[in-house]
Amino acid sequence: MSDTPSNAFRREGWELRPRSYIRYKLFNSLFLGLSVGTIFVIYKPLDPSIYSLGGIALALAMLAIAQLYGRIMTLPWFFRISLLVELVVLVMVLIFLAKPYTWTTALLVYAGYQVTFSFGSYLVRAETLALEDDELLRRVDTAKQIGYLIGMAASWLTYKVLEHYGISTPEAKVYQLHWLLLATELVIIYFLIRSFRRVTSNK
Repeated sequence: MSDTPSNAFRREGWELRPRSYIRYKLFNSLFLGLSVGTIFVIYKPLDPSIYSLGGIALALAMLAIAQLYGRIMTLPWFFRISLLVELVVLVMVLIFLAKPYTWTTALLVYAGYQVTFSFGSYLVRAETLALEDDELLRRVDTAKQIGYLIGMAASWLTYKVLEHYGISTPEAKVYQLHWLLLATELVIIYFLIRSFRRVTSNK
């Protein structure tokens, strides 16, 4: 192993747009707050042994991704992988809305979340290197916490409104909440795409 420091993060002609990125992280955390508790209802058909296999697969995937850091620790790859993760989440929401509460749907949703989690360490490290500025990091982390709190409050309020209109079973409430999750995920993808752009040089 060489003691010579390497360029840990490369922009490769791309730039990150802070204002859109902060909004992206706000809605991303809002989605997380909204979805708290839903997986316990969705995963009911799964055997507990699935979680053990999923944990092993997750660890192996994270190990493999770590070996690729030399190639993917760039701003273009940060965007591509972030978009991949959000598209996986979008597909999971659509699958659940199309065929809720089947064993296959539960397995696909679980597998989808494992895919997104496998990129977790990479995304955290890439984000820190991409943002660079302490003030920008503070604003992003603040947006994350605000989004998460709003999401949890909105989730609670949604469940109470549904109960008021006679929708009382956990399965029915979680299904209805997924329409709100779908709308939120589309907003997330919109702001994510706006957060990155190629820098065109005028010569």
